[in-house]
Amino acid sequence: MVSSVPPALGPEGEARAKGGLRDYFGNIYRAVTTIFEGFTVTKSWMFRQPSTVQYPDKIERPVQETLPSSYRGILEVDIELCTGCSQCSKVCPIETIKIDVEKNAETKQREIKRFDIDIGRCMFCGLCVETCKFGALVHTTEFEGTVPTAEDLVLKFVKSPVPVAKFKPGQAPERHHPGTILPLVLPRYGRREPVFEPGPRPEAAPVEEPARKPSEEEPEEKVGRMAKASGEEPSS
Repeated sequence: MVSSVPPALGPEGEARAKGGLRDYFGNIYRAVTTIFEGFTVTKSWMFRQPSTVQYPDKIERPVQETLPSSYRGILEVDIELCTGCSQCSKVCPIETIKIDVEKNAETKQREIKRFDIDIGRCMFCGLCVETCKFGALVHTTEFEGTVPTAEDLVLKFVKSPVPVAKFKPGQAPERHHPGTILPLVLPRYGRREPVFEPGPRPEAAPVEEPARKPSEEEPEEKVGRMAKASGEEPSS
């Protein structure tokens, strides 16, 4: 019987064998060194002050106070300023706002029966706010709308029928501060106290009457002024 003898590796085979061993132990070396590098980074953070802040209990100021007035947060409507034009509902591309306006048979006045905003569907585009000419509908700086069910995301701003507002442009009273009406409507208004407490409506600035021109004076006033200038007593 002739036994088969494996052929010699030769120079190329020996080089490949040495390269395989080198790569094998090189991989082990890299694995060990990278593990210690990771431990070094972790150890460096063990003696530093923590930078994590527990929100919202341990922050110096509520985030809502630091946001600009142009922030598009949860919508809020001052129903006493609403004219019931329904323009905000018509311009909404996804039908987020639902408004029902009916005429009262007894008082013969138009009343707002429903004004609902589904903030679960709202995409905060701001089209409805731009359409409202009396500033009744605004975006607040509130963003915490955590509720247990999806039905609670529908904000109902009308509890009982409210007569539509009949103000001329520029004569409407000043609006409540954005964010003061929302706590009364949104169930489980977050875990913290509201940033802006509800209060009385700010008084509108008095409108000054423009000074009358000399041509607008009454005849009696004009005669008296001319007589005073000439030093004569005005005739009765």
